[in-house]
Amino acid sequence: MKRIFLSLAAAALCSAAQLRAEEKQPANQNAGDSVRMYRLQEVEVTATRATPTTPVAYSDIRREEIARNSYGTDIPTVLALTPSMIATNETGIGIGGTSIRLRGTDATRLNVTINGVAMNNPDSHSMYWYDTPDLVSSVGTVQVQRGAGLSTNGTGAFGGAVNMTTGALSTEFSGEASLSYGSYNTNKQAVHISSGLMGGHWTLDARLTHIGSEGYIDRGATDLKSYMFQAGYYNGNTMLKLISFGGKAKTGLTYTGATKEEMRLNGRRFHTEGMYYTSNGPHSYYYMKDGERQRATVDYYDDQTDNYLQINNQLVLSHRFNEKWTLNATGFYTYGYGFYKQYKDARTLSEYLNIPADVAAGKEADLVREKIMRNHLGGLNASAAYSVRKLDLAFGGSYSYYSCPHWGVLDWVDGLEGSQIGGRWYDNDVDKHDANLFARANWSVAKGLRLFADLQYRYVSYQAWGVNDNYVSEEVGMQPIDVDKQYHFFNPRAGVSYTLAERNNFYLSFAVAQKEPTRSDFTDRYKFAADDTYPSSEKLYDWELGYQYTAPRLSLGVNLYYMKYKDQLVPTGMVNDDSNALNTNVPDSYRRGVELSASWRATGWFTVGANATFSQNRIENYTELRTVYDNDEDWNVISDGPVALGTTKLAYSPETIANLILDFHYGGFEAAFHTQYVGEQYFANNENDALSLDAYCVTNLNLSYSFRTRNARRIRLGLQVNNLFNAEYENNGYGYSTWFRDSPSQHTALYFPQAPLNVLANVTVKF
Repeated sequence: MKRIFLSLAAAALCSAAQLRAEEKQPANQNAGDSVRMYRLQEVEVTATRATPTTPVAYSDIRREEIARNSYGTDIPTVLALTPSMIATNETGIGIGGTSIRLRGTDATRLNVTINGVAMNNPDSHSMYWYDTPDLVSSVGTVQVQRGAGLSTNGTGAFGGAVNMTTGALSTEFSGEASLSYGSYNTNKQAVHISSGLMGGHWTLDARLTHIGSEGYIDRGATDLKSYMFQAGYYNGNTMLKLISFGGKAKTGLTYTGATKEEMRLNGRRFHTEGMYYTSNGPHSYYYMKDGERQRATVDYYDDQTDNYLQINNQLVLSHRFNEKWTLNATGFYTYGYGFYKQYKDARTLSEYLNIPADVAAGKEADLVREKIMRNHLGGLNASAAYSVRKLDLAFGGSYSYYSCPHWGVLDWVDGLEGSQIGGRWYDNDVDKHDANLFARANWSVAKGLRLFADLQYRYVSYQAWGVNDNYVSEEVGMQPIDVDKQYHFFNPRAGVSYTLAERNNFYLSFAVAQKEPTRSDFTDRYKFAADDTYPSSEKLYDWELGYQYTAPRLSLGVNLYYMKYKDQLVPTGMVNDDSNALNTNVPDSYRRGVELSASWRATGWFTVGANATFSQNRIENYTELRTVYDNDEDWNVISDGPVALGTTKLAYSPETIANLILDFHYGGFEAAFHTQYVGEQYFANNENDALSLDAYCVTNLNLSYSFRTRNARRIRLGLQVNNLFNAEYENNGYGYSTWFRDSPSQHTALYFPQAPLNVLANVTVKF
């Protein structure tokens, strides 16, 4: 299979592709080189980008909007400006531990690409934004596609896509230095330099960045170091680019969250990660017992951290054969190495197989452990496009191979000598092959009327074996892993668009998308499933109906969607030891709603933008697996089985999301005012109010003033004010229930509170 797809990809490399953009011939050679280089760099994204005639719901984010949010926060801050999108954060200030949801769909179902290369981890299917620190400063363009979208590369292409490109290479010499500082000792230092076109063929581009912050959440410090390097060779209709970016991230472990009672007694910045009780601890921990407020003295392990190094390498070939054919091919390799370091108190030593049985027997002890992974991801993408006056064709494919061993070691065990601690307490490996072929056509059949078709075949082979980090029982010991699954997915898309009087565009589309389970869907299933069966793959039928009005000063949009799922993997409310959601298949579910957007340029210096989503997100005939105990003292199982709950709301799916954006710019002064409202969300699918996230509304303000000097092309002074009105809110959480027959059932909800009003100032000098 691997050889087949490599051969097909190589065949695509022998094809060609084209851009339809009309080109003015510049008066001088430098201008001509610049235009050609930028057009060649556009070839890199034609396979993954929608256009105004594509029947897909999408939003483009302008470079100006990206620049406003490049003071130090992660990219999800920018993405939250688009319809149906929300950003979450564990540290409380938008740096480190960030994620996104689109139409209630989590990060494992949202495909993220950079220059057409999938960035989602092939194991977890998530994009970890802090693994590529300060990527926002290197991004040139961003497009967010909602729903199934276009056929694209990667595991997460199921409920939406975020397609990014690195910044275009410049034909002129330039440089930039940036400094930021703000609340909670948040700081950023960055330098960027571009060589311009050298010798008529070569150009270099490089950036170095450091971002640090103490974080709003206690012990939520973030230390991010990153780089970006691009080298390009340009020769007429051909461009070859070498791109390397990545960095090293060190963050505090804040993924535990805190209950509302813990926050009430200990403050909103409190969480329990790394905490241990000690008679002479320097810190206080308050809790309730028998209706009385109690105090304990505690301390915290000072190296409770998540550490990760990731290096992304891409070699991109763009070639324009003639006015009809263009080609893009990208080879890529990503290396990653990371580990958690965690303090755990009162652990049962027999659960750690690297401690001899006679030493561990009947003992509990505090310990420090590491959970480690090392991954390699490499592959090839190739696409070609053909364009004539009434027909646009694109076709291509990709292949990737992923390998990742996981293992754990013990750094320290209280009461044991180093010689009594063996090697690894768990050890397992993963191999994944992912390949796809696609063909896409956009045909103008009559004036204003275009037909669209997109066909994708995707093959996945996933293998995992060894011993996992989950202790099951004395009889089983550590959980064995033996997964060997292959998937064949056929994902068709079809649609029609009609343009009336140039300003009115109507579209209708239907798409099928399918997705394999994640690693934790396979390995953590034993925690709640009644048997040892594998989870099923998911299938989505997506209908989109939209209208867009575009005029020089006013644009309006409305999109109706209906997303019907078979065997959707939905969160149970619980998380595993690494804070990944535990999911279970439900036979039938859906998401349906309307997305509204508007933008009005009231004057030359003032623009009003707004978008809103109103939706229903339901599981049909939901059955919850529920274990019921007799009471909270004896813990005898009374029943263990399904409970029918009828039609219920999907977890993490607010029914209302709305944004208001006010944009002022006059001379060198700019101000952007952004307010977002997110409705109530449930953590579980049983509509339990005790396991819910309150609605919230938060407002951010960005101010900047730019001017020129004799020695600088531009100096920008900026101020980012987050949570302008000092709202007390949480934007994420999780929870679970424990059911009793003779005692009140217990519902535990943990939250990630966000910082009150906080600021981040910036000065950027461009020369």
